[in-house]
Order: sequence, then structure tokens, then C-alpha cells
Amino acid sequence: MTTLLWFVIILLFVLSIVVSSMLKSKFKKYSRIPLSNGMTGRDVAEKMLHDNGIFDVKIISTNGMLTDHYNPTDKTVNLSEGVFSSNSVAAAAVAAHECGHAVQHAQAYAPLKLRSKLVPAVNFASQWVMWVLLAGILMINVFPSLIWIGITLFALTTIFSFVTLPVEINASKRALEWLNTAGITNLNNHDMAKDALKWAAYTYVISALSSLATLIYYIMIALGRRD
Repeated sequence: MTTLLWFVIILLFVLSIVVSSMLKSKFKKYSRIPLSNGMTGRDVAEKMLHDNGIFDVKIISTNGMLTDHYNPTDKTVNLSEGVFSSNSVAAAAVAAHECGHAVQHAQAYAPLKLRSKLVPAVNFASQWVMWVLLAGILMINVFPSLIWIGITLFALTTIFSFVTLPVEINASKRALEWLNTAGITNLNNHDMAKDALKWAAYTYVISALSSLATLIYYIMIALGRRD
């Protein structure tokens, strides 16, 4: 059983590298294809927000590549340098996706609310989980409860990964529907936007599955079933 689990963990690790590479490749490819209307990522984000009746969210530029995110705490859509001022299909897709989160926030989308509530606990768990698990494994015969504390912390991060899935998938769905109905994309480039967001979604799926597989492995260690 442990051998099979290790195979799954390694396979998921390889898949994560492949998916990450494909995402970067797709983004680079579609970043070379301009929108026919010349709208930048910032323009797309502003229009999507306004079309959804949202006027209290700021759109700002952030450093890095694929560092785009929506911050519900200060209501900001943070677009990376390659998205904020670019008029490409990739920029439009990413900007619309992040605004999809802003729409979720405005409409009190349940999975997003749950994820936001989990953030403080997950931040705490992420900070200590590896140390507690390591200590728990080393002291498994002396203080067996410690590893279960570590497993509980790790389980929080795993739950967070799975709660994130519907949030991200729904944001992409909202983005693609709006890009089509608003006329931002057309028959020639809509599938490109869809393809870019599809590969972004795959990264979250692989991450959640990897976290689950690792959690199961730690549980097997705690149960004394390691080969």
C-alpha cells in the first residue's frame, strides 16, 4: 500500500511540473495574440467590475509573473505586470478570472466565504505543520499524540485546497461567460482564453490531490503501517 501511495505522490509531483510548464507555455503563447479591441488587462478588469455593479474594488499592478490575485480584505484586483498593461488574450482571461473572484465576493458566494474563514487557521497551520510533523515522526514512540496534531494541521491545508477548487473553477466560468457576452473575446480567440484558464485550473486540481495523497501517507505512518 505504501509503495503504491509513493508512486501516486511521485506521479502527482511530475504532473505538477508538467502542468506548471504547460500553463507558462500557454500564457506565453496567448500573450502574443492581441485583442481586436485593444483593451488591456486593466481595461478588461474595470469593465467586468462595472458591468457587475462593482465600483469599490481597486485594480492595481503587482510585480512578478502569474502573481495575479484578488484580495477580499482590501478589495483589490492585483494584476501582474504581464497582464495589467497587456492587450493580449491571455491578459484578458487572467484579468476576468480575478474579477470573477470580486464578483463572488460581492454576491457572497458560499465557497469563497468558507475559504476566507479558513485563511487564519490555514496560515497558522502552514507555519507550523512541517515542524510538528517532523517532531511527531521522531517522537512517535514517546509522544504519539504529537504526530496526530501535525496531521490535523496538515488536514486543514488539504481541506483548504479542496475548498479552493470550486472557487477557482467558478471564477473561470464567470470570466469566460462574461468575456463572451461582453464581446471581449470572439470566435477566433475565445477558445484560447478558455484553454489558458483550463490549465490554470489543473494546477489547483493537482495541488489538492497531492495534498490528499500526502495526508494519507502521514496517517499511515501514525497508524504504524509504513513498510
